[in-house]
Amino acid sequence: MTAKMQSTRPMRDVATADVMAMGTELTTGAICDSNSAWISARLAELGVSTRRHITVADDQACIAYEIRESVRHVRLVVATGGLGPTADDLTRDALAEAADARLVCDDVSLREIEAFFASISRRMPDSNRRQAMVPVGAKALSNEWGTAPGIEMRIGESLLFAIPGVPREMKAMFERYIEPAVRSMAGREQTTIRVLHTFGAGESSVAEQIGDLMQIGRNPSVGTTASEGVISVRIVATASGDLDSAALAGRDVDDVRKRLGPLVYGEGCDTLASVVGRQLIDCGQTVSTAESCTGGLLSAMLTDISGSSAYYLGGFVTYSNEQKIATLGVSHETIEQHGAVSEQTAAAMAERCREKVQTDYALA
Repeated sequence: MTAKMQSTRPMRDVATADVMAMGTELTTGAICDSNSAWISARLAELGVSTRRHITVADDQACIAYEIRESVRHVRLVVATGGLGPTADDLTRDALAEAADARLVCDDVSLREIEAFFASISRRMPDSNRRQAMVPVGAKALSNEWGTAPGIEMRIGESLLFAIPGVPREMKAMFERYIEPAVRSMAGREQTTIRVLHTFGAGESSVAEQIGDLMQIGRNPSVGTTASEGVISVRIVATASGDLDSAALAGRDVDDVRKRLGPLVYGEGCDTLASVVGRQLIDCGQTVSTAESCTGGLLSAMLTDISGSSAYYLGGFVTYSNEQKIATLGVSHETIEQHGAVSEQTAAAMAERCREKVQTDYALA
């Protein structure tokens, strides 16, 4: 038996999705919803475009309403949160309401929850029995990473997944259950996403140089994002039939690299620090740091990369003028004449640091 609700408008041919996040802690701003961004990025990689993100407070009627709205328009709905054991965890109840189905206990899920508590030598609270409840016709999804089973069900023409909101559990269950289901969906387009990272120019300057590639409606779509001085260029190519999305994206990647030249320092998971580290290893060279106002930030960025001991040998944090003089040997006259925050003092700190640590380069 499958719970169904009549669709009031035709589904799109190409797979589209809505991503929902449940919880008053999200709508009040107490917690930032990072789950929806992660899920949408993974769906895009799988050829499914996300139509909208919906964040809903712990209100059964509101959640049920948004589920009904989503299944009218998209073929896939992924919801996170609201599957816990407390009275304000209402996702399962809202699913049942939206599908006009009653809740029943899934015996397998109940045994798994009981086994979890037995494994940690604790009595299972009666409230945890709620987590084994699923709408009639739905399928419970085993959760070996926590106590809350997920739920898979069809409403009309749409496939809906509800999984826990705990990021570790959410990601594991997405990969276990949702990714295989999405890969088998008809109507998916082939999608390739490439992200280039630039440094040394502002977002408007970068956009000016690649402006014609950023036209709305173009395939591939090209856009920019800014974060802490890094301007990233995101290229999303979609294709179906004989077209190759990887080739479409690759042509734009080559074009962007040609236009922006040395501003492009990396791609994908590359960071400034990881690229610097690779270049130092390739050249067989080393670096050290002398910091004041950054308080160890540079050294933290460099050593956050696996294998950084091959090129980062050490450094100093000399916040006070006295430590710049005593530890690094910066002259009192340099600081007095030019100030602690000056090019001259920074240069002196770098020179003394390189001498002391015996590295090819020093950053101050």
